[in-house]
Amino acid sequence: MLEARNLSKTYPNGVRALDSLDLVVPDGHLCCLMGPNGAGKSTTINLFLDYIEPTAGVALVDGINAHSDPLESRRRVAYIPEQVSLYGTLSARQNIAFFAGLTGQRGVDYVACLRPVGLEEAVLSRRVETFSKGMRQRLALAIALLKGSRNLLLDEPTSGLDPQGASIFVDLLSRLREEGYAILVSSHDLYRITEISDTVAIMTNGRLCESLRGAEIHKGTVNHTILNILERHTRSVA
Repeated sequence: MLEARNLSKTYPNGVRALDSLDLVVPDGHLCCLMGPNGAGKSTTINLFLDYIEPTAGVALVDGINAHSDPLESRRRVAYIPEQVSLYGTLSARQNIAFFAGLTGQRGVDYVACLRPVGLEEAVLSRRVETFSKGMRQRLALAIALLKGSRNLLLDEPTSGLDPQGASIFVDLLSRLREEGYAILVSSHDLYRITEISDTVAIMTNGRLCESLRGAEIHKGTVNHTILNILERHTRSVA
């Protein structure tokens, strides 16, 4: 489970990147953070990873304070950034072995590692630089799942993917949610991600302005719905 309690971040220059966020992502739940650039989405993820220090409040991973106990909280969470950092000149097998070794894992079953993300055994010997972006994202997800963490953080996971690659990746996230993972996604994908979201948290100017159940957003009107909420919130604070 992922939980933010009064989570806030203000930088020394006075910029308030996140303001009193309260958010709960229970097991078996996918929450999508949506909003314009600068809304606070990436800041939220960075606070859960303890990449930055909160000004107030706490980010909890399975009840563990991410800032006061970062080693234990990071052990319980897997993270996939927008730009996946894999070694292009190494094969998929070598990348898996390298990252597994960083966490002390030995005797990895490479074929079993690929199975949850729908990659075939034949790709193990291929250099990652020959992969499409969608294949790199799926390999990164396979490596992340090796940790055994049941909490996933993803920053713009479908950015730059072609329609087929994005659809495959979103289907993977949907299956992981059904398997009980707690998933927090930052995304601009108004259609695919929201279709599988249990909650869509709409943010602007560092604040959560509205939280919708996924069932409340219909595919054909999702863009209109979110833009209306953002416009209404902007008027209210003007």
